[in-house]
Amino acid sequence: MSQNGQPSFRKSLNLVDSSALLIGTMIGSGIFIVSADMSRTLGSPGWLLVAWLITGFMTIMGALNFGELAAMMPKAGGTYVYLREAYNPLTGFLYGWTLFMVIQTGTIAAVAMAFGKFFGVIVPWINEGNILLNLGPVRFSSVHVVAIGSLALLTWINSRGIRTGKNVQNTFTFTKVIILMLLLLAGFIFAGSDGFRANSEYFWEAAKLDRATGIVTPITGGMIVVAIAMAMVGSLFTCDAWTNVTFASAEVVDPRRTLPRSLFWGTLIAFTLFFLSNIVYVKVLPLRGMPDGAGVLERGMAFATNDRLGTAAISSIFGDYAAIIMAVLIVISTFGCNNGLILSGARVYYAMAADKLFFRNAGKLNARAVPGNGLWIQFAWASLLCLSGSYSQLLDYVVFAVLLFYVLTILAIFVLRHRRPEADRPYRAFGYPVITALYILMAATIMIILLIYKPAFTWPGLIIVLIGIPVYYIWKRFNKTI
Repeated sequence: MSQNGQPSFRKSLNLVDSSALLIGTMIGSGIFIVSADMSRTLGSPGWLLVAWLITGFMTIMGALNFGELAAMMPKAGGTYVYLREAYNPLTGFLYGWTLFMVIQTGTIAAVAMAFGKFFGVIVPWINEGNILLNLGPVRFSSVHVVAIGSLALLTWINSRGIRTGKNVQNTFTFTKVIILMLLLLAGFIFAGSDGFRANSEYFWEAAKLDRATGIVTPITGGMIVVAIAMAMVGSLFTCDAWTNVTFASAEVVDPRRTLPRSLFWGTLIAFTLFFLSNIVYVKVLPLRGMPDGAGVLERGMAFATNDRLGTAAISSIFGDYAAIIMAVLIVISTFGCNNGLILSGARVYYAMAADKLFFRNAGKLNARAVPGNGLWIQFAWASLLCLSGSYSQLLDYVVFAVLLFYVLTILAIFVLRHRRPEADRPYRAFGYPVITALYILMAATIMIILLIYKPAFTWPGLIIVLIGIPVYYIWKRFNKTI
């Protein structure tokens, strides 16, 4: 109990729990899909793997730097708190605003819809063509029923307390990691090497592949850097969500030691699985193919049906059962992923509400010592995004906004070391200041390239962030009048 007799957060997450939360939120459905689009952008197995290695370096180095802030300020809200303390309440609010409007809820909606669609491979009644209610612009299909139903179930589970939420998280994280490892092992041992033979002919020959025709346009010189940055939108999105464990810092046992360690081990394990998956793809399938290819080898990685690269890769081992096996894995993976996203996201809204920058009820813990109101507010908005059909477009804007706040957060290490040199830092960022500055430089470079070459994907994300500025002042004025 707190001093006011109200419930307070319970310390329940140990190193294994925290790592499972991080790994579980990182591994969703992206790893089974995004490398198809990356293949079309780069046209080269070698450069595809380089793009993933750069992503892994940035993710792990980013996590090691976040560890300093997490150990220094182990409070509910994580990144929101770091930005608020390093800069000002407005900066923290802009992060929380973007997280609620796009980053967290948009991801939750997309993962829920992926859950519903892949569940439909197992249960045919669940498909987007099965319209149960048609309200003109809004069409409610059986996929929506399953997607929103899964969100309601997970929200209810997490409203029952942190122990219930972490038990579900651990179960689904361990299950999907084991299944994924078995599939990787099967890919290395039992799958053929047709991909390696074909890919060796153009391993380092970067090219853009036309999605409609399959026409190959070589990429040379400095444009390779541009192509890698644009391709990394997929890999960065897949590797995102590792900061979610910091949102639940107030519930971590011995957070000053546990958080930095879970950030490192969690990102390392998840990225290793991602990278090994891509090696299997390159081993089994030729990267280049044709959009109208008759089979998985003819279509290749770049033109896998509906970008379902994971299914295409294991079809050479399991044949007709590949679709069902991959569907089961993705259903398990997405359910566990959303459990972690739902659990952690509400802690940010709790911290914002405590600062009077979000709905007041979101700043209260229920009898189970979790922010129940925040969980259900998050559920409501994510469900609306599912119904709107706009979640996929919103996710196109996520990577730029995420990189922007990652740069600001890691820059906060420099700011706080200057402003608060005497602060207790149980863990200090690995490689500071070189690695810290290198991460900022790399992320800023990718952001600039995306602004120039993918304006339709980046400017809308920046606009969403900027809209938060007037919202912040309106919210503050509203709170003064009540």
